[in-house]
Amino acid sequence: MQPNILIFMTDQERGDVVAPDHPCITPNAMRLANEGIRFTQTYCPSPHCCPSRATFMTGLYPSRHGVYNNVCNPAAIHDTVFEGVAMFSEPLRDAGYNLAYAGKWHVSNTENPADRGWQELEVRARTGSYMHIGIEQWKRKKLDEGAERQHGQVLRPGWGAIQLFNSYPTDTEHPYESHDDYTVVKSALDALPGLAAQEQPWCLYVGVTGPHDDFVVPQHYVDMYDLAEIPLPANYADTLHDKPAVYRRMREMYWSQFSEEEVRDCLRHYWAFCTMEDEMFGLLLDKLDELGQKENTLVLFVSDHGEYCGSHGLYCKGVPSFREAYHVPAIVRYPDGIANPGRVEDAFVSLADFAPTFMELAGASAPECLTGQSLTPFLCDETPEPWRDGYLVPVAPDTVGVLHTQTDLVRGTRFDHGGKGPDQDGGRGGRRRRAAPADSRAAWNTPRCRPTAVEVPFPLHEWAPAEVP
Repeated sequence: MQPNILIFMTDQERGDVVAPDHPCITPNAMRLANEGIRFTQTYCPSPHCCPSRATFMTGLYPSRHGVYNNVCNPAAIHDTVFEGVAMFSEPLRDAGYNLAYAGKWHVSNTENPADRGWQELEVRARTGSYMHIGIEQWKRKKLDEGAERQHGQVLRPGWGAIQLFNSYPTDTEHPYESHDDYTVVKSALDALPGLAAQEQPWCLYVGVTGPHDDFVVPQHYVDMYDLAEIPLPANYADTLHDKPAVYRRMREMYWSQFSEEEVRDCLRHYWAFCTMEDEMFGLLLDKLDELGQKENTLVLFVSDHGEYCGSHGLYCKGVPSFREAYHVPAIVRYPDGIANPGRVEDAFVSLADFAPTFMELAGASAPECLTGQSLTPFLCDETPEPWRDGYLVPVAPDTVGVLHTQTDLVRGTRFDHGGKGPDQDGGRGGRRRRAAPADSRAAWNTPRCRPTAVEVPFPLHEWAPAEVP
């Protein structure tokens, strides 16, 4: 029997916030994990919205689908996927699925969800969403460069200040109703009864924009956390002296403005944002129960990429290649199709794996030579052989590649600029560095981990033939 599919994708949510021992309050993600499988080592292919979302939709790495950065501004390398690249929605539609799309698209600036078979509900970041300020607009922009920096604010000389985190009061019974993400979720809630009433299987995508920066949320959720109990990130004291110089420049120019109290307060607002999104996710789970759709519905809770939020003294995502920006939550529940629910799987999983999984479960014909692999064996409590023990992150065409590996010694990252990217001193060159994503020092240069520095480059040949467009 073809399962229904409900996808709830957050934006910029770290993988660690849904761990049972994490202080972030996410009861509905925990509820899902207790009834399903939590994939603890799930990673995005790029710490940017568009390439990661395109990978999720296509089952391909950026080198195969062609999206490397924001498709909605003039700096886009490509403004859509390569010609001929399919998305999983098309085989599902051909297999008889009714498809509905709510929320953030941000995959193409030439196509909308409807062009790929979806019924559009409340859609965000669709074609024509211009995420850029042009030169003329900058000339007209008034910058109060002499203003005193406020709490939670970052001053950017010549660019204007940004308020990275803040809160606001609400007077409604449900504070999340004040946020635009609720408009998106409500459109999905309203669509579910109609989907459930039809004979055909359905797939509903719900993409909220939180907890993407800026972390501005109702005070109600901030008050759920005691600032005095929030510690600094474990690697906040990382000097970055053994990392690429661009990382240090990012920290020194912007993020070093925060006091330690602001770093902790920013974490509090970020967790509050995650909690608000979790509460809205719970509305969808409750609706499935109400409609009797729980048993035959595969529910996926996932995010497009992570967030530093003070780790290594950094914020947001992008250039740095640490674990916090690549590691994402991924929880799957499917009562009719999961053996031994409540399990934890720690195999390396990529966002590219979900498209082939959906297509296999739907009985749909999948395109050949996908980057991703179906996760259906894991649902049956089996480990497929062979399964990856590393993955390549192609940051941009012909420039930087990052190979993440899983060994008995360390989960590490190799920066291979190949003579075309910034070296350790911020110039041009072919220097190579490895860094432990969640450590405060370069673990590759310790006696315990030096052997892997030799082993890491060789799996590259396994990826290259399949990933060259």
